[in-house]
Amino acid sequence: MFSSILSATVLGMDAYLVRVEVDICDGLPQFSMVGDLAPEVREAADRVRTALRNTGISFPPKKVTINLSPAHIRKEGTRFDLPIAAGLLVALGVVPRDYAENIMMVGEIGLNGAVRPVSGVLQTVMLARQMKSKFCIIPRDNRGEGASLPGILVVGIESLKELLECLLSPSYIEAHTEALHLWEPECASYSVDFCEVNGQHGARRAAEIAAAGMHNFLMIGSPGSGKTMIAQRMPTILPALTMEESLEISKVYSACGLLVGKEGLAKVRPFRAPHHTISANALAGGGKKILPGEISLATRGVLFLDELPEFSRNVLEVLRQPMEEGWVTISRVNGKYSFPAHFQMIAAMNPCRCGFYPDRQRCSCLPGEVRRYIHKISWPLLDRMDLCTEVSRVEYTDLLKKTENESSARIRERVEAAHRIQKERYVGCDWQFNARLPSAAIKRFCPLNPKEEQLMETAFEKMQLSARAYHRIIRVARTIADLDKEEQIRESHLLEAIGYRQVDQKYWEE
Repeated sequence: MFSSILSATVLGMDAYLVRVEVDICDGLPQFSMVGDLAPEVREAADRVRTALRNTGISFPPKKVTINLSPAHIRKEGTRFDLPIAAGLLVALGVVPRDYAENIMMVGEIGLNGAVRPVSGVLQTVMLARQMKSKFCIIPRDNRGEGASLPGILVVGIESLKELLECLLSPSYIEAHTEALHLWEPECASYSVDFCEVNGQHGARRAAEIAAAGMHNFLMIGSPGSGKTMIAQRMPTILPALTMEESLEISKVYSACGLLVGKEGLAKVRPFRAPHHTISANALAGGGKKILPGEISLATRGVLFLDELPEFSRNVLEVLRQPMEEGWVTISRVNGKYSFPAHFQMIAAMNPCRCGFYPDRQRCSCLPGEVRRYIHKISWPLLDRMDLCTEVSRVEYTDLLKKTENESSARIRERVEAAHRIQKERYVGCDWQFNARLPSAAIKRFCPLNPKEEQLMETAFEKMQLSARAYHRIIRVARTIADLDKEEQIRESHLLEAIGYRQVDQKYWEE
């Protein structure tokens, strides 16, 4: 007897339809699976047969052929266990064929018949909704992400017995359909706050500008000056997620299996801080099974690289294309995969190996050693940092300061106001923030008066700026003007933005 069950495979960020076709006929007893399958997919034969037997369903000694169509798409993971089991139940006559038509299902099955969670459920449910499936059957532990989309019924199950009840009883479906987790904007609560940062007024100001325009931000300073402390508090001054941003983040995390057990879509902006021993594949994505890396896991949030020169040179160079384009593209023999990379880059570094340059009373590094340490970071990468600021040693009087510092909530109010101005300005465009403003659109959205144009010409010649650095200065100046609620970019805005480009050049040229 023949049966066909709908399922899906996830490649990169998208789900693709897979039909699990099962045929049981007379002949020599064997169990064969075809359709460009990874080893873990072929192992489903043993898992499913044992699970059916332990559930009380006898398996006849017949010839079983299972085809996962289309054959040209690679199938990986354990997500096809559940549709294979459902296909066998239909082919054996346990479940009528009509009862399993147009139902999408994914899930891993244990030897005892338990249904276990898998990755990529959010993409699978999105595909089921697009195909107008009756409903979608998923593991119970995946119900948070599965029930986050309106327009499709989702049923979470824990065992093969529940699968049988779900397919045979419409009343069971009505009683066990997962409640829709409606997405609502949420202001996350954090255990850290900017009011805990004493002193460092220049770094705090630069952090506010970076958050207001989603600019890349580099801090250079001696150990213990508060660079990491400031970076860890950056998410506390970023605005709440929008529905579109939450869905983009959730798709990345679902593809990696990081939404298992969570209730609904992502509610807070990511903060990723990988160790400097990370590999290029772990940062950009890839591996035997192509998965998003830290760059994509930080999308719509913060990617913090502490001790920047300690990262491998080839790892840092991976960042250059995503910082410009907002996407990571990974090419392999079997296909090309694209992952979102709309992240805000925050980095921190010491000015030399000992960390105390240019204080020659404490720094023991030779000039050549200082130069080699700074030059571990390529100039093209430094050129992509919108703001760079020195974080000086904290004074004793700042540590004993009794007046309360400005809180993250107060700073976030100004940042949110700047974000609203940018969204109104860029309505109908493919970007929302000043940091993503294309070079071709700068003249339209950031016109300069003759006085400001003369200032930029002087800065361009004296600082020997690249075209990229020139445009980034104007973008930062546009953000500073937005914080001041100014429609026109003024000379003071440009001077402050130029100041944030002088720090990295000073260290690089010394």
